[in-house]
Amino acid sequence: MANQVVDFTGILMYRKEYRERDLLVKFATQQVGKRMFFIRGARKRGFKMTADLLPFTYGGYVGDIRDKGLSYIKTAKETSQFMGISNDIVKNAYATYIMSLVDLAIADNELLGGWYNRLFQGLTRIDQGLDPAIIANIFEVQLLELFGVAPNLRNCVVCGGTTAPFDYSESLGGLLCRHHLSADPHRMHLDQRTIYYLRQFSRVNLANLNQVSVRPETKINLRAALDTIYADTVGVYPKSKRFIDQLDRFGSKLS
Repeated sequence: MANQVVDFTGILMYRKEYRERDLLVKFATQQVGKRMFFIRGARKRGFKMTADLLPFTYGGYVGDIRDKGLSYIKTAKETSQFMGISNDIVKNAYATYIMSLVDLAIADNELLGGWYNRLFQGLTRIDQGLDPAIIANIFEVQLLELFGVAPNLRNCVVCGGTTAPFDYSESLGGLLCRHHLSADPHRMHLDQRTIYYLRQFSRVNLANLNQVSVRPETKINLRAALDTIYADTVGVYPKSKRFIDQLDRFGSKLS
């Protein structure tokens, strides 16, 4: 695509101060992929697009899209903000983590395909009050394919069996049925409720998710399982995840 002015719908992923008065802002967009924009004078008092460039803002913009280097935003059209996320430190932390994972999984300037709508739906569900930790778990499971892992959570990787109980094998890349547990002596030994949710998360459509309720002990087990899978097979640990882990440790001390 040659340099051109484009109307686009975007979600502000993050912003970074640049020089004395400017900003670098990354958007996930529906039309032109994930892009970094240079906003000249964005930190000056009275800048006309200040409200349109706040964290967790989404809406319509007009951008000068460049094939190489930074793109530029000419103006904002109609924008809104995920206020529930902006005003809650826990929602904020998980939303930031989800966007960090999407940012790591998809290259800059690459079209997002269905991931734009998934991201928007996920943030909307968090903003509406659904459990942000579970929404993050769903993204972690569904993003594995983009990270090149793509575990088989449908059936046994050895025989194709679909009858529980199952366990998870990192080395074999998916589920093992009861008849083939010996295929991996280092399988994860996950409980069946955790396996159930991992399988559900792999295929849930966030647009259809209106409520979610997971037992506290299962949430802990899901967190541990996905942390292990990401550490062993993906190898990414965003700063936003460190902050969530710190929040969890702080919450444990208070409880």
